[in-house]
Amino acid sequence: MSDVIHLLPDAIANQIAAGEVVQRPASALKELLENAIDAGASKVQVLVKDAGKALIQVIDDGKGMSMTDARMSFERHATSKIKNSDDLFSIRTFGFRGEALASIAAVAQVEMKTRQKGEELGTIIQVEGSEVKKQEPAACPEGTCISMKNLFFNVPARRNFLKSNPVEMRHLVDEFQRVALSYPEIGFTMIQNDMELFNLSPGKLSQRIVGIFGKSYQGQLVACQEDSPHLNIKGYIGKPENAKKTRGEQYFFVNNRYIKSNYLHHAVTHAYEGLMSADMNPFYVLFLEIDPTHIDINVHPTKTEIKFDDERTVYAVIRSAVKQALGAHLVVPTLDFSMDVNFSENWNQDHSHSVEATKENTLGQDVVNRENAYKSFNSPGLKKQSVSGWEKLFEGAEAQQQKDSLSDIEKDEDNDILTFSSRANEQGQISPKNLEDRQVSGTTFQVELSYIVAQMSSGLLIIEQQTAHERILYERYIRQLSQASGASQQCLFPPHIQLSQSDFALVMDIKEELHSLGFVVVEFGKDTILIQGVPADIQVNNEKALFEGLLEQFKHFKSELSLDKRENLARSLARKSAIKKGIRLDPSEMEAIVGQLFSCQNPNYGLSGNKTFVKLDLQKIQGFFTK
Repeated sequence: MSDVIHLLPDAIANQIAAGEVVQRPASALKELLENAIDAGASKVQVLVKDAGKALIQVIDDGKGMSMTDARMSFERHATSKIKNSDDLFSIRTFGFRGEALASIAAVAQVEMKTRQKGEELGTIIQVEGSEVKKQEPAACPEGTCISMKNLFFNVPARRNFLKSNPVEMRHLVDEFQRVALSYPEIGFTMIQNDMELFNLSPGKLSQRIVGIFGKSYQGQLVACQEDSPHLNIKGYIGKPENAKKTRGEQYFFVNNRYIKSNYLHHAVTHAYEGLMSADMNPFYVLFLEIDPTHIDINVHPTKTEIKFDDERTVYAVIRSAVKQALGAHLVVPTLDFSMDVNFSENWNQDHSHSVEATKENTLGQDVVNRENAYKSFNSPGLKKQSVSGWEKLFEGAEAQQQKDSLSDIEKDEDNDILTFSSRANEQGQISPKNLEDRQVSGTTFQVELSYIVAQMSSGLLIIEQQTAHERILYERYIRQLSQASGASQQCLFPPHIQLSQSDFALVMDIKEELHSLGFVVVEFGKDTILIQGVPADIQVNNEKALFEGLLEQFKHFKSELSLDKRENLARSLARKSAIKKGIRLDPSEMEAIVGQLFSCQNPNYGLSGNKTFVKLDLQKIQGFFTK
């Protein structure tokens, strides 16, 4: 039998390796930017066309390469960063494997121009699919300019799997921001399709954060610094009131290398315990300086995951540093000595006394009415009175109880959800089709401003108003998205919203779906949009807050659930515009919600899988009073 095992050609081997290193344009940009920083650049410029599919060009003013080094840089496992195995345990550069340029050149058309400082001529090299097409001396500026064109031109299947331009652009911006944050002393510029997105001057870390995320972050930064024998920590964290439900603005850098770590993220959020809800994520940019011998960065192809030899100590130091920063800047709540435990008992007694007095005023007349009715019913010589008036005895008590309800109760599980007035009563009352025995007779009422109770011929129906309204709106928005039939109401004073580049790219990606819902969004510069219209069935006084809340909810669902754009957008808008707990409804609104709920395709469950209603039949009610 003949031998069947043979060595793969270099071109095919490079294409296989490129699958691990270069998944999308953002992966290539990350490698090129890191090479520029390793070359000692003080200024880096990035040019992008067609979201990186047509062109990614990185220009730096680093030390450049000789003609021999320029040619060797495209060979696999050719690197200047390490020379022996011991160097793997003292790595302080981004690159060390020697795979990046070889992988990029295997799946794209690459041109490199480079010149060392002090040299009269530089070198130009052109490589396509691992094949060198051109190499000759050329006049060029000091430093290196690498142009990557037509990514995956020789791998059509991989190119077809790339996402839309706004999505790919968002990933490019994310990678650019991570590298720009890690080196604030280096100037960075990013230009997309001849439009300047970023122009970041060298400066301090706080200036870099404001330059990337906007001036709104200037007032929420809290300095964080901790020096310990094991590691040093420095950076900034955000104030608790600015925390968001979505993740994405959390950055860990270990020896200036960006990493992802859910374990260390938990250390930061644990330090915020008691200052924000558990499902919120604070902003932070934290730099960890640690001896390279205590970490292993060679555990993942993208180098975003590392291993610590003592992860528990790192966790404890990070948590302590964040807690200390919050306390030093008076972010933690101060003690209120006016609420001393010595006075709490008296306060509770006074408070309970006032509550009891209110109850006595409210229900006192009802007790008298009951006693009079009982006497008149049992007094000799009097005819037996009708008991049909018993229902009227508690009418006043119900009205007074609603009047005395606290108006400032908890609105929802997350504080950033907006509250809007209900317009369910304008939608028309649809007769229920899934509950045959329900007979509305004007006895619908609210309990604790959170639940709707309706009488049926066979018992009671208890509906959670927020969950039910979310289900109603979700199915309505899904229909509008599928039919592109969402009506819009024009804004009298259209607000403009300045977004981060990643959020701006996200809005451009879902612009068509937003229009189907009734939003009229217009570009108003490189990172600003104009809201000219909002959905007609939402009564809102703050269009800007509505849109920003919708965007945050969309990003939260995108990170937590695997949904397509339409379903995610319908869920997000339903969650933001639904009636919240604590909102008082009039009878017509309650009737409309009940009717519309049971005209839904799936009225039984809300968006989170919770029940929208429970049915309490007469037999179950009778069982409460019988043994």
